[in-house]
Amino acid sequence: MKFDLHTHHIRCGHAEGTIEDYVRAAIAADLHVIGISDHSPYFASPEDQAFPYIAMAKSQFAEYIEEVLRLKAQYADRIEVLLGVESDFFPEHLEVYRNAYAPYPFDYIIGSVHQSGGVSIFNRNRWNGLDEQTMIEQKVLYYDLIRQSARSGLFQILGHIDAMKGYYPAFSDIPAAAAIDETLRTIAECDIAIEINTSGGTKDVGGWYPSDEILERALHYGVRVTFGSDSHVPGRIGEDWHKVRARLREIGYREWVFYRQRQPVTVSLED
Repeated sequence: MKFDLHTHHIRCGHAEGTIEDYVRAAIAADLHVIGISDHSPYFASPEDQAFPYIAMAKSQFAEYIEEVLRLKAQYADRIEVLLGVESDFFPEHLEVYRNAYAPYPFDYIIGSVHQSGGVSIFNRNRWNGLDEQTMIEQKVLYYDLIRQSARSGLFQILGHIDAMKGYYPAFSDIPAAAAIDETLRTIAECDIAIEINTSGGTKDVGGWYPSDEILERALHYGVRVTFGSDSHVPGRIGEDWHKVRARLREIGYREWVFYRQRQPVTVSLED
């Protein structure tokens, strides 16, 4: 069974295509399940659309939900469309986000840390001039936020858990193994999944999130895994799905999951 749970569209301001474009691309790519998971609005901001090129407006959120549900019904005989969202994780605003999501029938919510220490994790300049100890502290802080997101109880999936390497590949070499292991243990205890996100191939790092080393440790701790292309153009739907499946099998995984009505659906990696 072929699925992709991480997709975006024009409402977020930095992706191309409508939701229906992604659904049609998923059908063309022979997917059985497509999850729609655009970036959450900045719910804690007083502005309707605080960052037009990063996330949708608060006033667009209900129409986003309605459109996904309409397409779910419209395409039910061709593909299963799942309602998701990629949610920013700001610990100080957790209840604001929890209340914003409560009225809607999400199949899953992806929790992603996009800012750490008040700076975007994709900011190329955040590492300039830092000594090794400060770099370690920044990496430890990032994984502490991911642990907090796991413990929040709001998410079924955690997004791109080493994405700080996206525009700074040397991030992977910063020594913080204990923080990563503690994070993976926490994720396993919370019984949620991490995604293998293939969008790293569009960035300087040129690979998937997370690294094989982290995936091996995740298997050791019993962490569930899922798949997301993090598509911002319809043509990337399902990108590298077969390669990811093969690599997971090499590492030792025997199954992965997607989520329906916030419950895991287990899929054999042989399927």
